[in-house]
Amino acid sequence: MANKEASELRTVTVSEKGQVAIPVDIRRRLNIRKGQTLVLQVSEDKLLIAKSEEVSRKMKDDFRHLLALSEKTAKELWDNEQDTIWDKV
Repeated sequence: MANKEASELRTVTVSEKGQVAIPVDIRRRLNIRKGQTLVLQVSEDKLLIAKSEEVSRKMKDDFRHLLALSEKTAKELWDNEQDTIWDKV
C-alpha cells in the first residue's frame, strides 16, 4: 500500500479563549485562507481539522450511491397513476 504523503507532527498552544493558530507554512501548503470554514471532527481523544469543501466533496463522493438510490425510490413512489389526481386540483 502506497503512502500518499508522510505525516507531519506539530504542536500548537491553546490560548485562554480556546483558540489555536495554524502555522503559516501549513496554511500555505494546504491553501487555508483567512475567513475560510474548517470542520472539526472529534473521535475519542483525537481532533481532526479539515477544509469544509474537502469534507463536502468527500461526503458527496462517499454517498453518491445512496443519492442515486434515493432519487430512484422517490421517482417510483411519486410517479404513479394515483398521484395524477392531484394534478387536477
